[in-house]
Amino acid sequence: MRVTAIEKQRRKNRLNLFLDGRFALGLSTDVAAQVSLRVGDEVDGDRLRALREAEARADAMSAALRLLSYRPRSETELRQRLARRGAPPALVDSTIERLLELGLVDDAAFARSWVESRERASPRGQRLLRQELRAKGVNSDASRELVEGVDDAEAALRASARRAASLSGLPQAEFRRRLGDFLRRRGFDYETIRLTVERRWRELAEGRDDGD
Repeated sequence: MRVTAIEKQRRKNRLNLFLDGRFALGLSTDVAAQVSLRVGDEVDGDRLRALREAEARADAMSAALRLLSYRPRSETELRQRLARRGAPPALVDSTIERLLELGLVDDAAFARSWVESRERASPRGQRLLRQELRAKGVNSDASRELVEGVDDAEAALRASARRAASLSGLPQAEFRRRLGDFLRRRGFDYETIRLTVERRWRELAEGRDDGD
């Protein structure tokens, strides 16, 4: 088979390869450059197969890098997403191996980022943090140390601030129930919830007294 045309696709950095006048496959410009493909080149079955494999590797890496550009990912997350796109196990393994070599996948760093993000934007208890990290496939000693470093009492106070203010007009029993349910969903234990709800109710009561 002979390369009869290499045409640009509408998609950026993509090419269409034609062999003997017929469309054969789409290629990234990077893959085409790596193999120095030119019009007039002869392409036998082995070379065509190698082109398809090189394109599959490039596509899997591109997909992984795109996912990582949005936010850090755990190794398990990336494996699942690549498999969902139809990548065979061997290709998933080789892509993850390369990402590990480049330092772009690091479950310890992912766990640290996850805990810090939750602490900053949406505080929650150790129990829920452990569940979330486990769901992401992270269950290492490093992640356990990070989670155990979270102060549940302090996190519960920060998590409850806005919700308590929004419930301030409710009767005491309803306030306690709804704020308690909120904190329970955030993964805090019974004693932490009890102390936090009592403190928030006391603060609201004192605020009303001061207003009088």
